[in-house]
Amino acid sequence: MKDIHETLTILKKDFPKVYEIHEALGKEIHEKSGPIPEKTRWLIKIAMSAAAGHRLSLETHVAKGRQAGLTEEEIKHALLLLVPTTGFPSFMEAYSVYLTMGSGG
Repeated sequence: MKDIHETLTILKKDFPKVYEIHEALGKEIHEKSGPIPEKTRWLIKIAMSAAAGHRLSLETHVAKGRQAGLTEEEIKHALLLLVPTTGFPSFMEAYSVYLTMGSGG
């Protein structure tokens, strides 16, 4: 997958070893450390990124979730679950990020 954010591309160039270690840890946790199915893992990551207000992570996780086969309805539902948990403003912020991405990327 091509880097979604230029900042990541620059980080990889400036700190290749740090990125390599970070990527290996993420892959180990995401792919090998538990029984949760892939699509569900991406839904969790979308919800966590949205709840934390991490725009770049949310964009990345939505894109990767789509690649893993998430539907737009599943993504929107994960975001909607923010309302009772973190509040309507958190949902609206995350939903605005989602809408600026367009459906399908």
